[in-house]
Amino acid sequence: MNRFALIVLTILTTCLSPISAKDTKITSPDGKLVVTLSTGKGQLAWTVQRQGKTVYHEDGISLTIGNQKLDDKAAPKSIKQHKVSQTFKPVVPLKFSTIQDDFTEATIDYGTHKILLRVMNNAVAHRFVTHLKGEVEVKDETFAIHPVEGFTAHIQACHSFNTSHEEAYQHKSLGEWKRDALLVTSPALLSAADDTQLLIGESDLDDYPHLFLTCKDGITTAFPKYPIEWEPRGDRSEAIIKEADYIAKTQGTRAFPWRFVVVTDSKGIIEQTVPAQLARRSALTDTDWIKPGKFSWEWWNGAAPYGPDVDFKAGCNYETYCYFADFAARYGIEYILLDEGWAKSTRDPFTGNDDLRLPDLVRYCNAKGVKIVLWLPWLTALNHLDTLFKTYAEWGIPAVKIDFMDHADQWMVNFYKRVTAEAAKYHIIIDWHGAFTPAGLEYEYPNLVSYEGVRGLEQMGGCRPENTTYIPFIRNAVGAADFTPGGMNNMQPERYRADRPNSGAMGTRAFQMALYVVLESGVQMLADNPTRYYQNEDCTRFIASVPTTWDETRCLAADAGKYVIVAKRKGQKWFIGGICNGEQDERTFQLPLNFLPAGTHHLTAFKDGVNANYQAMHYNRVEQDVTSQTTIEVRMAKNGGWAAVIE
Repeated sequence: MNRFALIVLTILTTCLSPISAKDTKITSPDGKLVVTLSTGKGQLAWTVQRQGKTVYHEDGISLTIGNQKLDDKAAPKSIKQHKVSQTFKPVVPLKFSTIQDDFTEATIDYGTHKILLRVMNNAVAHRFVTHLKGEVEVKDETFAIHPVEGFTAHIQACHSFNTSHEEAYQHKSLGEWKRDALLVTSPALLSAADDTQLLIGESDLDDYPHLFLTCKDGITTAFPKYPIEWEPRGDRSEAIIKEADYIAKTQGTRAFPWRFVVVTDSKGIIEQTVPAQLARRSALTDTDWIKPGKFSWEWWNGAAPYGPDVDFKAGCNYETYCYFADFAARYGIEYILLDEGWAKSTRDPFTGNDDLRLPDLVRYCNAKGVKIVLWLPWLTALNHLDTLFKTYAEWGIPAVKIDFMDHADQWMVNFYKRVTAEAAKYHIIIDWHGAFTPAGLEYEYPNLVSYEGVRGLEQMGGCRPENTTYIPFIRNAVGAADFTPGGMNNMQPERYRADRPNSGAMGTRAFQMALYVVLESGVQMLADNPTRYYQNEDCTRFIASVPTTWDETRCLAADAGKYVIVAKRKGQKWFIGGICNGEQDERTFQLPLNFLPAGTHHLTAFKDGVNANYQAMHYNRVEQDVTSQTTIEVRMAKNGGWAAVIE
């Protein structure tokens, strides 16, 4: 007899308004979302309306544990509702320094387990809470989301669960998604013609696999199995060669991850904070040492400065990194990143290459007020975890970039937490690359300041503006994304010709500059060569001045995947950033500045030049005095942008 609980938590479901069902209304605090919960003998489902209009139906909710069934014919023992209104302050605020958290929650009690159904002003979320003895094996978890007709899915499809989450977005009807049998990473965005947006994702992921999605009878779940055996493939990856028949082995008494659907419009997607609201609060009491900021980065530009002051052989060596440190110090950039090549061996995280003189470099950077960040593969971190962060703390290394995890099963989810928690003991921050998307760990351990899991600038010619303009509405909508912006060699897509060390970025110069305001990350790279930044002094000064954390975010204009313009406040300064795709030769907006406080303010803006549709590096810098009564014109070329600071 299996010593684990052999139980299946299965709730049979029906379609809209099932016969003999008992309906319960759950309304968001502001009254805009109404959930009609249908329960009865062996059935649980809910229908969601936004401002009186039905947008989706959810059923098929189940959690399977072991291989026996609970009495799935039983109706809930009770349904209780309560309202909550509270605020909290995230340690690393990507949108707001204070987040308002209002919701109505129904607890649907089945005795051995509960389902929590939370109706927020802009989202509906549910999770299982179980009360079972000992350790259990979770075989599966399901739900099915059935949107009304007319939605287009914007999805990141992957060939398998073994993915870096960097695939380009695809745009399909639900029928096409189902026909093509696509496995999709979460989050996923669904857009309707009336600008209703549904963002499907998860939060408070802990001791459990990451959520993937498929489309069968509705949009439903898929999870990687728990890995039992794997073998290394080189220095940074491995092949799983044997899996368990369960997705998680975990405690029987626990709360499972939240599954949410944000229900809003394009502007609302940009301003929402649902993943943060559903995440657990910080496990760290002392967080003053967590310092988000900007990194000067050498990998994208080939570590090859070429200015008139370069009289040394460039590469992964002491002289080159001192040059990067000088650049960072000049512009107030907090960190320099030593990417692959700094170590003599990628399997050894403690020995720099012979040309690096790492102890001397640390001392040089410290004298400049610049800190060093070290890159390493995840297998190297795993194999040296007992001494890695203790040693780095002794060296004065405050941050690491860990790369190439590329899978998201329960073991790997737990590895992220184990490493992040260990790093926190030694006051070291982490930027996870080759990573699945954020799902709450960054709030529990806020020394996790960013993830990759995005098709960013390192993809060179594969990083196209029509994909990037979706990132604020999908990937960035659930958490920090290390996109690595800042390319100064700008080209329209049809004219793109570039490679390291003369790397290029698609889109206009103003597009690249605006990304620092539009995109959210506790880490923002300056991806290009210091020489290029020196040659573009005004652009570099602006980029270096843009914060990485914010007190307030307002979306001024948005159409998911086509354009977005945001205003963000840090202290008394406002920054505005706008980007657009290439569907139109030009987009023009009239934007009132009524969010400004009273008085006269000075605006400095970088806008696409008149020739930017052909010569993407053409931009103009303009200045003017503005007040809260001012309306400004924002014009963006195709694949263009607009960036400004108001102070």
